[in-house]
Amino acid sequence: MKSLLLPVFYGLIFGFGLALSGMNQPSKVIGFLDITGHWDPSLAFVMGGAIAVYLPVYLWTRHKLSQSILGSSFSLLPAQSIDAKLVLGALCFGAGWGLSGYCPGPALSSVGAFSANAAWFSIFMVLGIMLTPKRFIA
Repeated sequence: MKSLLLPVFYGLIFGFGLALSGMNQPSKVIGFLDITGHWDPSLAFVMGGAIAVYLPVYLWTRHKLSQSILGSSFSLLPAQSIDAKLVLGALCFGAGWGLSGYCPGPALSSVGAFSANAAWFSIFMVLGIMLTPKRFIA
């Protein structure tokens, strides 16, 4: 039961933070990306705040705990080179993000706020992941 409740609790915290900061609104993301127009830096402040909380906790837990609170092991991926697959994936991610105004977390939190556009985006985002040939997935 603990293994189910903790991810639910952590997801609720994450979704609450996205909704409270307004980051589940596509206009916030589009405003952040509009550096030549009416640039909105609020996304950078939210990301900076998240890193300020995450980094010390990560550094502490990495050396003090052998596994996460949820029981999975801490494993870092080996350093990877920048290859065509990474660049193409980044371009596709950026295009989807820029065109829709959603990245995965805010899209899912917007589904919880009953946004039909976010629901359609999320359904087809998952479909895109499922249709990606397995040999291209790291």
